[in-house]
Formats: sequence, structure tokens, C-alpha cells
Amino acid sequence: MFNRGLTKKSPDILIKSELMTRLNHDIKNSFLYPRSCYYGQLTPENLIFNANLQEFAQKVGYISSLETNGKLSPEEALKEIDALWQQFKASK
Repeated sequence: MFNRGLTKKSPDILIKSELMTRLNHDIKNSFLYPRSCYYGQLTPENLIFNANLQEFAQKVGYISSLETNGKLSPEEALKEIDALWQQFKASK
């Protein structure tokens, strides 16, 4: 029949497209969820604590931003941060 201007993409183009999609996803994740290096004593407990601390700090930052921009009331923000703190304390 008629091609109507559609062409088959070569495998190279598909691979490049998939690679760019993954790269964009990785860049977005590293921007939204930054992680810093751990310089302390390398034990499983310390690494887990560090990861939990970074996640706690990231979430508190989001909640603070939402409260600052008027998307959350100060009371709601405090309640959310308190719940996160309780989770963090329990993970020690």
C-alpha cells in the first residue's frame, strides 16, 4: 500500500533513542534525588543510616518547599515532618 511518509526506524536509531530516554531518566533522578558520598567508616549499619538520613533530609526539603509556597499549611507540614522523624528514629 502507500507509505504515507512513515519509515521504519533502523535498529541504531531505536538503540540511541532508548539510550537517550534512560540517560534523561538518570539525569532527572539525580536532580530530584541527589545523593552525596559517604566518608565515614564503611559498615552496613552506617551506610543504611546515611541513606535513611539523606532520604529524611530530602523529604523534609520537599515538605518545607510545599509549605513555603502555600501548598501545605504550617500545621500539616509539621505533622508530616513529625511522622517522617518518627520513621527515621525507628530505623536506627
